[in-house]
Amino acid sequence: MSNITENLILRKADISEVPQIWSILQDAIEQRRLDGSTQWQDGYPNELTVKNDVKNGHAYVLIENESILSYAAIMFEKEPAYENIEGKWLTNDDYTVVHRVAVSKLAKGKGIATKLFKSIEDLALANNIHSIKVDTNFDNVPMLKILDRLNYTYCGEVFFRGAARKAYEKKLA
Repeated sequence: MSNITENLILRKADISEVPQIWSILQDAIEQRRLDGSTQWQDGYPNELTVKNDVKNGHAYVLIENESILSYAAIMFEKEPAYENIEGKWLTNDDYTVVHRVAVSKLAKGKGIATKLFKSIEDLALANNIHSIKVDTNFDNVPMLKILDRLNYTYCGEVFFRGAARKAYEKKLA
């Protein structure tokens, strides 16, 4: 049996992959709904969000043998919503932002989200950035568990589109 971590590659997504990425996100949106979460239940994110992520160079896919296992928007510039945290960030240095994390339902239960975050940490360090900031809904239990497992620190609340979100940061060595 092959180890799924052996051939994982994090790379920028191509515009031709938008339909596949959108399909993965739609499954994640449905999973949030089934879990009773309010996150992503208001028409965001949508296919245009993904197209804009690709156009802006923020769209990344974690692939194995050219098969997309997960998606994330990864940014290396400041997130305006993070400037007004109710709480305190660990650092005030440059940081990497992670939004719109979704794992293909074909890869569920294989620790892919954890591996995605570890790949993002490597990408941040390769760009000489030593902090990752991320936010999630208070009721997104799977993401909260991942952030806890990967030693992200809860820093307070930030506000997106009128809703409070839990904000986390991890300092990278």
